[in-house]
Amino acid sequence: MSAIIGSGDFKYEALDSWPTLPGGARLQETPGVAVDSRDQVYIFSRNEENPVMVFDTDGNFLRGFGKGIFSNRTHGIFIGPDDTVFCADDGIHTITKFTSDGELLMTIGTHGQATEKWKGDPFNRPTHAAVSKRTGHIYITDGYGNFRVHKYTGDGQLVKSWGEPGIAPGQFLRPHNIAVDDDDRVIVADREAHRVQVFDTEGNVLDVWNNIFLPNGMTIGPDGNIYIGELPGMLNEVPTPPNMGHNISILSPKGELLARIGHPEEGEEPGKFIAPHGIGVDSHGDIYVGEVSFTIRGRNMDPPKELRSLSKLRRVR
Repeated sequence: MSAIIGSGDFKYEALDSWPTLPGGARLQETPGVAVDSRDQVYIFSRNEENPVMVFDTDGNFLRGFGKGIFSNRTHGIFIGPDDTVFCADDGIHTITKFTSDGELLMTIGTHGQATEKWKGDPFNRPTHAAVSKRTGHIYITDGYGNFRVHKYTGDGQLVKSWGEPGIAPGQFLRPHNIAVDDDDRVIVADREAHRVQVFDTEGNVLDVWNNIFLPNGMTIGPDGNIYIGELPGMLNEVPTPPNMGHNISILSPKGELLARIGHPEEGEEPGKFIAPHGIGVDSHGDIYVGEVSFTIRGRNMDPPKELRSLSKLRRVR
């Protein structure tokens, strides 16, 4: 049974079952979701047999790719302005670029080789990538072992890097996801600092948005708003205390909170979330949410259990 969540201009039907996985496929969990210009939905799972699966908006399977390329620590997926696909794998320290049909075009980073932690050189467990529509520059969050942002040319040459561990503006406490808007502002989800930082293309701070609980997944929708999945807090508490994350927040381009969608309590039922980690929005305003439910909850169950990690919120107009 579906559920209606949200209100006003941001009301959604949380579907009970979406998508239909191809025979024998499973997710384990879904750290990444992205939507291309044709409203095809790309799912980045942590099942090494089915790492990238592509669906139409009705949830019908279209194609898959990536087997043998990724580790079990797939992390973030992004669709470029030309519908090329960028995948971040923090387990093997790479960003890979594919055609929409899965042809590997480029790898940034050396497969399986991490740089020295906290020294700032790319990469030590990168988390996400985004591309400028204006210049084609690639921006990458080196989120787990460096707390840094790297800027590359479109053909994969390092231009510059910025950021370091810390709480001051321009510093990071886990830069987890990244986006570049039409004005070439570089928007970074600074997760453990409970904030989003906005930079120009040279790494100068333009703005800081607070009142966001552990911003995790992040994307810019076709409406120009910023959609953010919030990771649950108090990770050692079962269940998570009410109102501690597991929501979807929608912010205006100025950082104003427009809506916060979800339920005070975590869960697998439609309209509830456990650990939103990846997020995509299609041209209809429908939201696709990927979760790391196994990492946060399922692996600690006795016996371990794969939990719901992918859902669709259909915009109600």
